[in-house]
Amino acid sequence: MMRLRATHAKWGLSALGLAVLTGCASVSLEQNIGRVNDEAGSFTEGKLALARTQEERDQRAQAAQALLAQPLGQKETVQLALVNSPSLQALLAQGWAESADAAQVGRIANPIFSFERMTAGTELDLGRALSFGLLDLLTLPARHGIATRRIEQSQLRLTSDVVDQVTRVRQAWVRAVAAQQSLQYAKQVYDSAEAGAKLAKRMQGVGNFNRITRAREQAFYADAATRLSTAQHQVTASREELVRLLGLDESQAQALTLPKRLPDLPKQALDPQAVGSLATRARLDIRLAQAALDGAAKAQGLNMVTSFTDIELTGRRNTTFDNAEGTRSTARGWEIDVRLPLFDWGGMQRDAMNARTLAAANQLEATARAAGSSLRESYSAYRTAYDVARHYRDEVVPVRKVIAEENQLRYNGMLISAFELLADARDQVGAVTAALDAQQQFWL
Repeated sequence: MMRLRATHAKWGLSALGLAVLTGCASVSLEQNIGRVNDEAGSFTEGKLALARTQEERDQRAQAAQALLAQPLGQKETVQLALVNSPSLQALLAQGWAESADAAQVGRIANPIFSFERMTAGTELDLGRALSFGLLDLLTLPARHGIATRRIEQSQLRLTSDVVDQVTRVRQAWVRAVAAQQSLQYAKQVYDSAEAGAKLAKRMQGVGNFNRITRAREQAFYADAATRLSTAQHQVTASREELVRLLGLDESQAQALTLPKRLPDLPKQALDPQAVGSLATRARLDIRLAQAALDGAAKAQGLNMVTSFTDIELTGRRNTTFDNAEGTRSTARGWEIDVRLPLFDWGGMQRDAMNARTLAAANQLEATARAAGSSLRESYSAYRTAYDVARHYRDEVVPVRKVIAEENQLRYNGMLISAFELLADARDQVGAVTAALDAQQQFWL
């Protein structure tokens, strides 16, 4: 241990304290949420907020009630999630906590004040010491940079989580509305199949139908009943999924109403060049990987110093009272404690940090390389779904409608029987069901 004496110790400590106060990293909830609203404005419309008081929660409950008073389109469903979902509120609170933890890295530990009282005969010694981590002070700018980059990472992660949550809400809305559409069509098919089965039974009873003809009608009726039951459950399952994502309570769930059908297909599909340029600028995974690399590189530079040693600076003031002589003497000075790297030179710590930086660099490269491929695959799926849905809308369903109208005319002219008309209706079921599935897949 080395001891250094100085006459202006308190001024030096004051200067160090001022440097600490001016170099600390900080972050607020408003910064976090404002960043998410800026980065993901097309998902949150700038309305994302964390309710911290009862008044704010009451206001959100009123907003949710107003939204539930009418059928919820996809946009209104997202708005309801933003004001009502506890899981989304939990994401915001957790993101705030992560940012605060990241900011803590850029702050120096509090100084330690120690007081010592010693007596020896007629002498009384009072010792006072104020200790700082000198290495913490010297590396404060570097740790401030690390904290800033970790805050950036936590904010990007929060943005990504919010985007994922809103996307799940949108998809759940699509599935719930599509399930209602499918249920309505399943009911129509069931009613038609039930009528056909009853008519076939009567026709067999009077000898106009053989067993196999009646069995075909009965089998179609049984299949229709199965599809109806499945569609009814799918409506319940998809609706409850949406209820959970929106965080609705019992009364809110009962008030939830949805449109009867999905929106029409857009006139034109998105252009691949426009999608590519937008995704390249806005991809959160690439930006998050870049922030991770920057943070690892910054931390690696700091670790090169801290892995070797640690230094503590202490300012001392000792006062000695001699009761016999009635005198008092004061001693002032500095004390520096240095950890000697005799047994551990920090090699393993530096190796671990080098490995983390290398891993972050390769992860960034992997993410960047995969981004273009995943974008092309996603656009292909989107465009295929659009083309298939449009094909069913413009070609398949209209042709089936023409066939149904012509068969109706032929039936009215007594050119075909009722069962031939029902058989044509059975042929339409697959086409209409596939059309509904294609429309749902496009919106997903």
